Amino acid sequence: MSDIIALLDNPTNIAAAAVALMCFGTVVTIAAPAMKGDKLEGRLKSVATRREELRRRSRQQIKDASLRREDNGVLKDIMERLQVRKLLEDPKVIDKLASAGFRGPKPLTTFYFFRFVTPFMLAILGLIYFFGLHGVDWSPQMRFVAVCVLFVIGFYGPNIYVSNIANKRLASIMAVFPDALDLLLICVESGMSIEAAIHKVAAEVGSSSIELAEEMSLLSAELSYLPERRQAYEGFAKRSNHPGIKSVATAMTQAERYGTPLGAALRVMAKENRELRIAAAEKKAAQLPAKLTVPMILFFLPVIFIVILGPAIIKVQDTTKANSAPAAAAGLATKR
Repeated sequence: MSDIIALLDNPTNIAAAAVALMCFGTVVTIAAPAMKGDKLEGRLKSVATRREELRRRSRQQIKDASLRREDNGVLKDIMERLQVRKLLEDPKVIDKLASAGFRGPKPLTTFYFFRFVTPFMLAILGLIYFFGLHGVDWSPQMRFVAVCVLFVIGFYGPNIYVSNIANKRLASIMAVFPDALDLLLICVESGMSIEAAIHKVAAEVGSSSIELAEEMSLLSAELSYLPERRQAYEGFAKRSNHPGIKSVATAMTQAERYGTPLGAALRVMAKENRELRIAAAEKKAAQLPAKLTVPMILFFLPVIFIVILGPAIIKVQDTTKANSAPAAAAGLATKR
């Protein structure tokens, strides 16, 4: 036991473990796209399940637009006994989870569970490491601050994780959404209904964006079984939480309400979303020089200085040695 404590107490071993974890994370990040399978079939199965649920609830004439499933798991019982939802209640957490692709009560229960447990777990690990093992030679005040920082990271960690997933999901959707609007425009102008057109476009864009295919399939199901189309469009806009999709949902709602041509609205919306995509690409290109400044200073400039000044320094050293050799020989001769 003492050997294990000494092993964990050694800063060199901790640094080596951190480097090994970073290397492992780099390898996993590079190899993840190659190992990623086709998730479209599973996503479409979940949408089909949601469609059946919408159909069943529509037959029962339920007017509740949320249409949630029940969660009877162990985590729900623990959360209800501890009253964690009342303690950590967040009115926007359902929309955040929906934006990240987590729907239903089970992801909500899991989110609250990790948000409640993670701060205490990290704080306990920090107490064990900083005060029990004395892994770092810090003052007691610094150790206490480090434990508090771990507690705060654990509290906000689940929110950051969900936000990152939602941002990646939104980026995948918006990369293909203008093209999907063009396909939707073609389908609508060819005489297809809006439900059939959305279902057709969802099947076509699945190879480019699984997330957009899932959202459009869910939109098609909600258009078929919700009591009002407006609820389906508003739900689609709320799940995406993007101004381009919100404007499309508003235009389609107004077209349904006032009877304006849907093709004209889709054509204008497709043009606007293409402009938004181009503007986002230009924004990233404009940010590139500022982002490259620090890497260039840290990595590129030292290499350039070594390449340029290295031969000159070597030549100066050789010249100095060549000039010093005769002088040394002359000094020896004089002494003799």
